[in-house]
Amino acid sequence: MAYQIGDAIFVGDALLMPDLGTGRCDLFSGDAAQLYTSLHKILNLPGETRLFVCHDYPPSHRAAQWESTIAEQRAHNIYLRNNMTQTDFINMRMQRDAQLDPPRLAKWALHINECAGYFPKK
Repeated sequence: MAYQIGDAIFVGDALLMPDLGTGRCDLFSGDAAQLYTSLHKILNLPGETRLFVCHDYPPSHRAAQWESTIAEQRAHNIYLRNNMTQTDFINMRMQRDAQLDPPRLAKWALHINECAGYFPKK
């Protein structure tokens, strides 16, 4: 889900900074085909549109960031440039996601999400 407010879009986990690509699709009912479709709707917006990401896992050569633009994503996103087809994107995400460990706090985060943000009672 993404929220647009003026010239800014809050993309949640869908897009990451361009050097990290996109969010995973193997968790919590993720769907690579749906992500591909949603990302292309976003990337069809004007290039100067600002994008705010939910997470950044910066490599050692740069500080954490939270903002990019549609133009930067089109030009530099490692998983979306070069007109990657939907089939290629799905295959790439499936192969990449299969190599990743589950997030350390995924069980608790899912439970809290299911409880509308409330912590479980003891």
